[in-house]
Amino acid sequence: MKALFLIADGFEDLQFFCPYHRLLEEGVEITIACAIDNRPATGLHGYVVEPDMPIPEVSPSEYDLLVIPGGRSPKKLRLREEAVDVTRTFVQEGPLVAAIGHGAQLLLSAGALDSKAIACDPGIRDDIRVASGQYRDEGVITDGPLLTARRNDELAEF
Repeated sequence: MKALFLIADGFEDLQFFCPYHRLLEEGVEITIACAIDNRPATGLHGYVVEPDMPIPEVSPSEYDLLVIPGGRSPKKLRLREEAVDVTRTFVQEGPLVAAIGHGAQLLLSAGALDSKAIACDPGIRDDIRVASGQYRDEGVITDGPLLTARRNDELAEF
């Protein structure tokens, strides 16, 4: 199994590192793609992550899972058309897509919420509702190929 993480500066450190290490424990091959010219991304708490490639070089068909950590990163990613395109491709082609906290903002920009039940940071619940998503104030929700979590407290369940 191969997983792709999409990040930019301002990612929520725990929302990156917890799924990253858990997937490594399961033997999943992980690629990290960064929004800006393959430069390292710095998390909200100062951790620096070296990407494997810039997002424009990503071929979604090579992966089984897309992971979108929250924090300020999704707000930056959704302004990059290549990140939105990669996300849209994952959602349309059926591989698993996992988003935590504000990660749902990228799903929103990719048009992936079409009546899907979504857990996300409560601060963006109205945006989700306006985009025809079904916000639920629950820790973790699976709806079809989407796996979403509300915040750091739910990472163990996620």
